[in-house]
Amino acid sequence: MSERYAIGTDVGGSHISAVLMDLEKGDIIQDTFSTQKINNKDTAENILSRWALAIKETIGDVNPDELSGIGFAMPGPFDYEQGIALFERVDKYESLYGVNIGERLGSLLGMKRSVPFRFMNDATSFAVGESWVGKAAEYKRSVAITLGTGFGSAFIESGIPVLDRDDVPEMGCVWHLPFKEGIADDYFSTRWFINSYKEKTGKVMPGVKEIAYEALSDGLAAGLFREFGTNLGEFLGPWLKRFNAECLVIGGNMTGAIDLFGPFMELAFKQLPVDIDIHLSELKETAAMVGSARLMKADFWNDVKPLLTKM
Repeated sequence: MSERYAIGTDVGGSHISAVLMDLEKGDIIQDTFSTQKINNKDTAENILSRWALAIKETIGDVNPDELSGIGFAMPGPFDYEQGIALFERVDKYESLYGVNIGERLGSLLGMKRSVPFRFMNDATSFAVGESWVGKAAEYKRSVAITLGTGFGSAFIESGIPVLDRDDVPEMGCVWHLPFKEGIADDYFSTRWFINSYKEKTGKVMPGVKEIAYEALSDGLAAGLFREFGTNLGEFLGPWLKRFNAECLVIGGNMTGAIDLFGPFMELAFKQLPVDIDIHLSELKETAAMVGSARLMKADFWNDVKPLLTKM
């Protein structure tokens, strides 16, 4: 089977998106992006049918014999080695619990059993995509974070995720690490802004975008971004220093407010001190699709396969 083309997908809480990659060139094939909205409370049959529809649209007229496989950037909890969904107590996709995603989708798509379906954590996929063809491509050691409904992160060396070394946290990510009165995910996610703004004003805002708009004229709202940026720099900086990271790539929907919190994060880095190049992702959500498509490259797959049980 050819290793020329691969499909990369990104599974979010309310959507699935997919693109077709030319693995030889490291390019996204033009006009192959597809996306489907998903009701994550729906039945397993309906969810998988929507996922299959997005993949079919991306495959288009590509010769199936030239398709090396399909990669998935998948949120946890998930058995990335076996491709089995373990979603429970996460308020999404519970109907998929225990389902072998590759087998079910392969059947829905009518694909040969020889076509592989491979899975990797979504934040790790984002970081891999950035290190392959994105902002981190020119660096040996990079860290990528996503700031949104959750706090995603991954440490990359020479294009490969680092999960179990002394210079990275357990599992190669930081969301679960203790911070202040909770864990990092409590403080570096959308809900921190919503909860903090409500505590200070009694008002409920739908998201960070609306609070950022208020910050243009409201010192209290602006103070939240100052606190967020300072906290992020003080928390993340020591790990960047320990890993000797050369580059930090930031993605996620909070990047729209980077002007409000970024300078305070950078100030915290300088005070540690941490000297690092900082980039905003230009691939954005496509980075995770690119990263998951890379699972179909034989050399990368051989390196990352033993790591899947640790994600």
